[in-house]
Parts: sequence; C-alpha cells; structure tokens
Amino acid sequence: MTAASGLVVVDKPSGWTSHDVVARIRRLAGTRRVGHAGTLDPMATGVLVVGIEKATRLLGHLTLTEKEYLATIRLGQATDTGDADGTVVSASPAAALTLARVRAAAAPLTGEIQQVPPTVSAVKVRGRRAYQLAREGRAPVLDARPVTVHEFTISDPRPAGADGCLLDVTAVVRCSSGTYVRALARDLGESLGVGGHLTMLRRTRVGPYRLSDARTMDELAADLRVMPLAQAAAAAFPVRSLTEAETRGLSHGASLSAAGFAGPVAALAPDGTLVALVEERDGQARPLAVFVP
Repeated sequence: MTAASGLVVVDKPSGWTSHDVVARIRRLAGTRRVGHAGTLDPMATGVLVVGIEKATRLLGHLTLTEKEYLATIRLGQATDTGDADGTVVSASPAAALTLARVRAAAAPLTGEIQQVPPTVSAVKVRGRRAYQLAREGRAPVLDARPVTVHEFTISDPRPAGADGCLLDVTAVVRCSSGTYVRALARDLGESLGVGGHLTMLRRTRVGPYRLSDARTMDELAADLRVMPLAQAAAAAFPVRSLTEAETRGLSHGASLSAAGFAGPVAALAPDGTLVALVEERDGQARPLAVFVP
C-alpha cells in the first residue's frame, strides 16, 4: 500500500537530529520517500516540516523563507559551537549588564545584516561540511552572508550560573531562511564584551506552519497525521482554481494563461486535487512541478 502524500509538521524533541526525525517518519509511513525542509540543530526543538511521497517535491518550493524562534541566550560565556552542546572557550562576568544595554547591543543585529555562520555548521566548504572540518581540527574561516533579521527582541534578564555572575535573557527572533540564531547569540555576547551562547532554542514557526500544527514524535507514533497535499499547498501558496479543460492540459505539462499571481501558485482541480505548482512568466503560467499522473 502506497503511503499517503502530504506534510507532517513535527515538534522535534531535543537530542534528535533532523535526519533522526526523517528516519522515524520513514518507518511510521512505510516509505523511504521522506524529506524535510529547514534543518534544526540537535539541541533545538520545535517545528520541523517533513514531506512524504509526492510532498517531497513540494518542499523545495515551499515559501519557508521566514522563521520564528524562542531562545534563551546566556551572556558571560562563549562556546565553540554557539550553544550549550559546545565547550566553553571564554568567560567574563555579565551580571552587571542592564536590559537596556543588552537591547542596545541587539539593535545593530536586526535588519539586513552580514552574518558569519558558526564554525560548527552545515555550511559547505569545498564540498565538505564545516562541522566535519572542525571535528578534524581544521576549522574553516567562513565568509559572512547576507541574512535578514526582522525581529530580535530581548526580555526577562535573570542571573545564571553557580555564582550568579552570568546573565540569561529571553530572545524572540523572526528571520529569513539561512539565519543562525546561534550566531546572533555569539555576536550579541561579543558586542557586549562578555561572550554569549544559546542554552535553549525552540522554533515556533516555519513559513505558514506553527507549533499549533505540530505533533510530538509520540503522538505521531500513535497516529501519523498527514496534512493532505492540496491542504499543505493551499496553506503555503496562493490558490488558482482550474476548469476541467485546464486540469487536463496542466496535468500533461501544458502552460496556462497568466492570471496575475506573483510567485508559485497551487493549481487545484475542480475536485480540490493539487494538480501542479505553477509560476507566471511572460504572460503564461508554467508548471514548476506536476503532481497528478
């Protein structure tokens, strides 16, 4: 029996890699045709979007450019990974920092910025992952990349550490795809002269998919709820309703006349089936991916 095509919005547990989640969903769904959009670090929890069967072709086109996170940043210690899974490489008392000063340091880290990814990251350097080189003692020097941080809100300062010389703050981050919250914590600590790293990271939204849509691994093991292909596409893209004639043509790869949509559009048959994703260019709506035979 072929597994149902669609999306599963997972609330990833801490300690699991994104690949661990995919491997478990493969077993639950009974198919190897499973993928994910937007990797989460093992320490992090929260929204991970997983595609099954035909929905794996949807992942690359999903409008997942904006993400939201809830984080705890510990000021006064820097680690080699930028999070609590790493080794502390420097420390400096941070208890005297005020909320106003921390917020002032966060302000330059918002908007369109140039961000250097963490050394321990999945960024490729000459065909190899940066974290692989770092584990071999050959940590690469990574170039800064443009990212957009729409929101970096700091609140709730509180003493931390055995002697209270560290400072934990809560951060809400809304950012573009490719932004590393670990790097924001690192750079915030550096700008304050005390170092910083993440002790908690929870992704609360990926594109249109929120924590309220997500299920834990235990819940999915008991009941693998798959968001149908058409529903998943309609949540992420504008919808174009097709006539029977347009459905037949598009299912065979034919173009449609333009209808004034910007970006990818979910083209639905009269019965609600997702026929294709289309994109308008030069007065025509051309198929990006066709989902029906």
